[in-house]
Amino acid sequence: MRETTEQRKNIRHPLLDRRRFLSCSGSIMASMGLSHLLQADGHLASSSKPSTLSTQPIRPIIDPAHPHAARPVHFPAKAQQILMIFCSGAVSHLDTFDYKPALWRHHGKPMPGADGLITFQGEQGNLARSPWAFRARGQSGKQTSDLLPHLGSLVDDLCFIHSLTSETNTHGPGENFMCTGFTLDGFPSIGAWTTYALGSEVDSLPAYVAIPDPRGAPQSSVNCWGPGFLPAAFQGTDFNANQPVRNLRPPADVAATSDRRTRDYLNHLNRYQLKTHPGDSELAARISSYELAARMQLSVPAVSDLSGEPRHILQTYGVDSPGTDTSTTNLKSAYARNCILARRLIEQGVRFVQLFNGAYQTGGEGVSNWDGHKTLEKQYQVHGQIMDQPTAALIQDLRQRGLLDHTLVVWCTEFGRMPTFQKGASGRDHNPRGFTAFLTGAGVQAPFSYGATDPFGYQAVENIATTHDFHATLLHLMGLDHERLSFYHNGIERRLTNVHGNVIGDILL
Repeated sequence: MRETTEQRKNIRHPLLDRRRFLSCSGSIMASMGLSHLLQADGHLASSSKPSTLSTQPIRPIIDPAHPHAARPVHFPAKAQQILMIFCSGAVSHLDTFDYKPALWRHHGKPMPGADGLITFQGEQGNLARSPWAFRARGQSGKQTSDLLPHLGSLVDDLCFIHSLTSETNTHGPGENFMCTGFTLDGFPSIGAWTTYALGSEVDSLPAYVAIPDPRGAPQSSVNCWGPGFLPAAFQGTDFNANQPVRNLRPPADVAATSDRRTRDYLNHLNRYQLKTHPGDSELAARISSYELAARMQLSVPAVSDLSGEPRHILQTYGVDSPGTDTSTTNLKSAYARNCILARRLIEQGVRFVQLFNGAYQTGGEGVSNWDGHKTLEKQYQVHGQIMDQPTAALIQDLRQRGLLDHTLVVWCTEFGRMPTFQKGASGRDHNPRGFTAFLTGAGVQAPFSYGATDPFGYQAVENIATTHDFHATLLHLMGLDHERLSFYHNGIERRLTNVHGNVIGDILL
């Protein structure tokens, strides 16, 4: 039987009529407005715990004339500086920090459930144990490989994440992803995001310094420290202990007095231009960049001059360590000098220092980085000697000087390696399903191990962490909410973590 028009008019919802709906809606809108006003005035309670709710983005207020001026954090920070040690070429977690006894028990056998598995470079062979023994180290008894004994001795100071994952199994996109949060080129690096958000506490050095490997740049090159679509002021300035900033020193035939007078006159002209064109932000930013370059003529040579370092420091880092392989010894010495440079930059207050170990060179399999496809043992024996002692000395030196009280050290790579050897080879193929990074210093637990891969180390199975989670955690330790730090670009409110990421709260102090 159909309802009549009159009957429908008389039907009322038992809980919500039109008057109550309008009343509730008005109350809700008023409450939202009040909350916004209280938050803006700083009267709402805040928390330094990991964010669980999306909030409105907060773009830093930047004075174009002083783009590196220090800016406030979103909440109290555990760390004021970051030192990121990036090992290019994808370090094998199974031969360094992720001990898998099952690989010894099943060595030479097919991996269960992996029949016909094809990865980056082709078909996989059998399971392969590490060429290096693992042993318990420190009071914690953490098992690490004999490949890196110096870093292994520090396990009680380290916070391991054994369940990292990536979105790609290719080096260039993988380096992009770990450094920028995106596999494509053109996105800002994490160092650029950090200095965009926080600026710098020093005015005579860049806020963000990238130290390429002595052998060259990583495969993704300047994308690893580029500004992407952020203002160019926030890109990393790249130099190392063996190659100072290009075009920084004045010509030899220009006297210091003449150089100083020229800079003073140029400054006078710049100030006149600013006065003539008030509000020209691009002009102000350009002048600021020139002025920083002028200050760097004095500060960078001083900070990169290691001649005053004591003999025992050089020996601790391995700058002049003896060795039978001259080429390896020289590469280790050059990387060790870069490690000392990184410490000196942190001492001077540089906000973000990115130290690279491993470089991309065409024409040679694994010649200059950790890309161990064919002869893993031979290649890693070289790279391990170069990276181990200087990196461990850097961490110890920072701790002894009290710098880890406010500095977060990050050791990472772009992805991991397979538990099998490639068919017909003695090396491991690319594996983005599970790999390891470690943190030490301000704000993180130690000794601590978070997450795990399966018994063979093929994929993360416990507390799986994405690279976006990793980035969210690093920003959180710097007092930044990754969901609120944004930049409006091409109609999109962009973030380092895209639309993903959760802070790994379990590793925080």
